[in-house]
Amino acid sequence: MKKRRVGVLISGNGSNLQALIDACAAADYPAQIVLVISNKPDAYGLVRAKNAGIPAHIVNHKDYASREEFDIAMNVLLNKYEAEFVCLAGFMRILSAGFVDAWQGRMLNIHPSLLPDFKGGHAVRDALAAGAKETGCSVHLVTEEMDAGEVIAQAKISILTDDSEEKLHQRIHEQEHLLYPQALKILINNN
Repeated sequence: MKKRRVGVLISGNGSNLQALIDACAAADYPAQIVLVISNKPDAYGLVRAKNAGIPAHIVNHKDYASREEFDIAMNVLLNKYEAEFVCLAGFMRILSAGFVDAWQGRMLNIHPSLLPDFKGGHAVRDALAAGAKETGCSVHLVTEEMDAGEVIAQAKISILTDDSEEKLHQRIHEQEHLLYPQALKILINNN
């Protein structure tokens, strides 16, 4: 089987990156990660990439005068490694319209809510504050509007009466690690 080439963008710990690395290790999984890019030099996900033998690069957003220049630098690397798809795995930067357009229909993000509910950077806190009875995670195509692209896959979990933001986030993460590899496989099989 010819594995499709994937670049992963990270900003932190990289637990979803690790879930994708583990999935790609299976002979029958249709993807291989060819590159990891972090906008933060101290992201632990860089260690995960190194341990898996995946080329990893730091493209620090602070080194660029504009979002567009930063995105161009990432795109140059993605093209150098011949990436066909991009996964955002805890990547905490808004992407420019040009970057989103370049990867239209081939770029995924994972979000800790059942989209379209609770978009944005505080989804778990917002779900708790709203008194929601359930939440979960969504893997969606990236569009210019934040957390608004077509949902590829979702996983639901109940919100427990004793859930703190931290406990709920941990339970959502467990589902994310299962869901993200499934969603990437769906996207690849549909392309």
